[in-house]
Amino acid sequence: MVSALALAFYLTKTSESGEIFIPVLNINRSELPLRGDNVFFLQKVRIPEPVLIFRDEIDLHALHQAGQLTLTLVDHHVLPKSDAALEEAVAEVLDHRPIEQKYCPPCHVSVEHVGSCATLVAERILQGAPEILDRQTAFLLYGTIILDCVNMDAKVGKATLKDSKYVEKLEALFPDLPQREDIFDSLQKAKFDVSGLTTEQMLRKDQKTVCRQDTKVAISAVYMDLEAFLQRLDLLEDLSAFCHEHSYDALVAMTIFFNTHNEPVRQLAVFCPHSALRMTICGVLEQSTSPPLKLTPIPSISPDLQAYLQGNTQVSRKKLLPVLQEALSAYFDSTKMPSGQLGVVGMSREQGDKELDRAGSSIFGLSQDEEDPPLPPTPMNSLVDECPLDQGLPKLSAEAVFEKCSQISLSQSTRACPSNK
Repeated sequence: MVSALALAFYLTKTSESGEIFIPVLNINRSELPLRGDNVFFLQKVRIPEPVLIFRDEIDLHALHQAGQLTLTLVDHHVLPKSDAALEEAVAEVLDHRPIEQKYCPPCHVSVEHVGSCATLVAERILQGAPEILDRQTAFLLYGTIILDCVNMDAKVGKATLKDSKYVEKLEALFPDLPQREDIFDSLQKAKFDVSGLTTEQMLRKDQKTVCRQDTKVAISAVYMDLEAFLQRLDLLEDLSAFCHEHSYDALVAMTIFFNTHNEPVRQLAVFCPHSALRMTICGVLEQSTSPPLKLTPIPSISPDLQAYLQGNTQVSRKKLLPVLQEALSAYFDSTKMPSGQLGVVGMSREQGDKELDRAGSSIFGLSQDEEDPPLPPTPMNSLVDECPLDQGLPKLSAEAVFEKCSQISLSQSTRACPSNK
């Protein structure tokens, strides 16, 4: 999100052709509350939510068909199948993960394996037009790099020399920026603060789905103690409603929190009204040796739910996915049903968006990294097949977009927001 905002700001300030560059936040507006760190940071740098444009507020396909769209992909480079037609409009890719898909010229692909895509955006600005950088934009980039690189901790190994270089450059240019540890701690706390979320929002915040034929199992990361989660009011009704609404046959919740020694603690809860499927999933999880979960059953609040302490805290949700695939295989083998094709579908909480008229461009991006310990995984973005955005988009007229851009330009509080253009 920050990479899109900052790059659009830079391109607008340096454009000689009068093009309009719009940062598009690749989530529905209703999903923003699921991203606590984003909400906190936008408030911290005084960028009001109403000036932002989200993916459900713009019809990129209609703009493309009208010949009025140019896309820059930021912090990702693979579009979902539903957006395949938009590849023709992609003019540039700025990413920090290995290329999975090549674009034909004239698309310019800039990829470098650094800890944060915001580092590459900072480099672009400081090398191209350092005079345009203000404190608000610098703060956005600074905080994002520090969060992505786990406070530049060498033991974690996420930060590269380039990440460190541009954090230091930003500190030198703006000495009044918060201390690294302070901004990291506040963003980290906001990132995993689920206190204001409903049970459904907690489950959607960081979710994937394992499927086989018509059987689907959701696995969600929940950032709180399992005991506290199980004590939530009307929890069983909420779990049942969640599965029913999204056609899930079972739900696996991996709760994650940190103890007083700042060590990750993981716990599992398996909710499934279908006894045969629940028993199969639990059996495979309990007997897993690759990886060993070291599960210890704990008292349950319902026959439909089995809870565990997870002794092996190194097994993240991502590493648990193959075990759940194995569980579905075992379930179908036991029922002697024809074997179908297994798949993993990213369904996380959330992800961005924008529009323009003639000679306009969009900055379209959001992070899809997922961290392993010592920190809980950062949710993937929805730029994967079968994401909620595949359901289609409401339309936003060019007039409405330009009206929003005008509102942004009048707001002093958004001087660093690319919509300032």
